[in-house]
Amino acid sequence: MRVSVIGCGYLGAVHAACMAELGHDVVGLDVDEAKIEKLARGIAPFHEAGLPQLLEKHVGSGRLRFTTDAREIADAQIHFIGVGTPQRQGHLGADMRYVDSAIETIIEHAVTTDGPVLVSGKSTVPVGTAQRLAGRLDGSGKDLILAWNPEFLREGYAVKDTLHPDRIVYGLPEDRERGETAKAMLDECYATPLAEGTPLVVSNYPTAELVKVAANSFLATKISFINAMAELCDATGGDVTRLAEAIGYDDRIGPKFLQAGIGFGGGCLPKDIRAFMARAGELGVDQALTFLREVDTINLRRRDLAVELAENALKDRLVGKKIAVLGITFKPDTDDLRDSPALDIATRLWARGAELAVVDPAAGPELRERRPDLTVPETVDEAVAGADLVMILTPWKEFVELDPAVLIGKVGTPNIIDGRNVLDPKRWRDAGWNYYGMGRSESIW
Repeated sequence: MRVSVIGCGYLGAVHAACMAELGHDVVGLDVDEAKIEKLARGIAPFHEAGLPQLLEKHVGSGRLRFTTDAREIADAQIHFIGVGTPQRQGHLGADMRYVDSAIETIIEHAVTTDGPVLVSGKSTVPVGTAQRLAGRLDGSGKDLILAWNPEFLREGYAVKDTLHPDRIVYGLPEDRERGETAKAMLDECYATPLAEGTPLVVSNYPTAELVKVAANSFLATKISFINAMAELCDATGGDVTRLAEAIGYDDRIGPKFLQAGIGFGGGCLPKDIRAFMARAGELGVDQALTFLREVDTINLRRRDLAVELAENALKDRLVGKKIAVLGITFKPDTDDLRDSPALDIATRLWARGAELAVVDPAAGPELRERRPDLTVPETVDEAVAGADLVMILTPWKEFVELDPAVLIGKVGTPNIIDGRNVLDPKRWRDAGWNYYGMGRSESIW
């Protein structure tokens, strides 16, 4: 099929490359000239496993191209909208300017003389948005059908999640004939994953819009729940990792997202749950989501607790103390610094007078550009040399696998904060370290 993807950020660039891999002819459109220039040369503008190979393959073959010229999307049979919906400045709600602009671009340039053209939204939007946009398309004078097809990408696994998703969701028009047309076009587009047996959920617009924010809200709730338990463990001498293991064996609960630590971040979970609360308030059902306020509060409190833990480890003397921060992205296997708990914690420590040395396998170059006031060495050895405190804030594999017996010979004082509870406390303590976890006791068990 002939496909356009409007918005070539994290979601759009991955989706465009994967649509080419599925056999479609794809054009990606974005207003950011620097980003498009990189993509057009087959270079990924961000760190994502598998994406550079797909870009090189399909840009090279001509099946995938990128442009800032909206006229080049005119003949697409499906237009995917993959623009951002960031949190509005000073508000909880989502900023819909980019989605609205994408719709106007499609209306202006789409050619429908040969039959209906599908507009498929992938961006995470407040419930009710699709119906509003469908009305705008219906009144455009062109044969444009709207579907909502939410994305479920995990950073670090986005290519896999697009090519081999765990489910596909269609939100279709209530008009049966137009809904069936939209479904047939999406079925053709996703023929390969559907043939692999990927579950398909067909729904109306509101349900499809709610799926992504409901899923993210549930995951955020699970993370904040175990972090609340970590606070109780700190107060009572319990060990949250053993607690999570025990309750995780219950198949009604499961072990995933029960890793206590400094909390969640990134470009999705924080802003999505806040936008969800804001939309519930607009709909007059804000009480249905009041629990998300506590989820958000617990999550932000974890950052406060990490700073307090650092102060305790250094006897309340942060000024002039060298702290080695291992990991600055919001999660491993990405270079994404959006709402990163690690970056927030590091910034707070720096503001209190600590001398920071931050090392990250992927985000070092961007951090140097964004924060020239921070020391950003290339290696762990450089970062920890003479350090008074080491903090693991992002669980990159190379940090989790560090040898405490080797590392202790490089630091000034053997203090380590395990901000993600990924280390073996006994192993580190036996090697001579003062180990501090998040809700982990010194119990022999």
